[in-house]
Amino acid sequence: MRTVLVTGANRGIGLEFAKQYASDEDQVIAICRNDDYTDELKIISKKNNIRIKLADMSDFKSIDILQNELSGIPIDIIINNAGVFGPKAQADGDLRQSFGHMNYDVWRKLMDINTLAPYKIVESLIENIRLGKDKKVITISSSIASIEDVSPGVNAYRASKCAVNMVMASLAMELKDQGIKFALLCPGWVNTRMGGGKAPITPEVSVSGLRNVIDNLSIEQSGKFYRYNGESIPW
Repeated sequence: MRTVLVTGANRGIGLEFAKQYASDEDQVIAICRNDDYTDELKIISKKNNIRIKLADMSDFKSIDILQNELSGIPIDIIINNAGVFGPKAQADGDLRQSFGHMNYDVWRKLMDINTLAPYKIVESLIENIRLGKDKKVITISSSIASIEDVSPGVNAYRASKCAVNMVMASLAMELKDQGIKFALLCPGWVNTRMGGGKAPITPEVSVSGLRNVIDNLSIEQSGKFYRYNGESIPW
């Protein structure tokens, strides 16, 4: 039995990670920002090996508290899933992360949650990972962070995911000699609250593919960028 920590576990892809790992009898530490939208997770936790912890990824003091609460507990896999997309110009007509209309407070918030928080989670829980067997750190990214395959729009979100790719790739090199493996994974366009109802991929399909990539992640692949179906994404 493995111990898997998932941030943003109360809905969407994070909830599906909790469901699938728990169904395989793994111990899941489900991190949620607050108690909102946790009803389904609580129902699952009564039947499975799920521990719900509250920690706001925009409040680093709450991550410090989480670190203390989990002290000495081996964690095999960390999944940095919590994230925010920000204003959507096409879907909602909200231009606050578009050129000429950029709201820099929005940009800072996206960087805090999408870039700094995953790094803070790794830094805070590295001793737990060292105690684990799998020693894997997974960060949910997006293919729109690719510089080689760049397209216009959603500049703040794109930058925050590109930045987290860089820092995790850097950590992969820094911690490789300790056997700690990192991966940046794109879940695809998934039918969740963030992805919207028109998205063609279900959370079940996406997470099943992501788990397959995670299970097969080797130290030689550490720091690489993959889609949920195992395809490599250009940087």
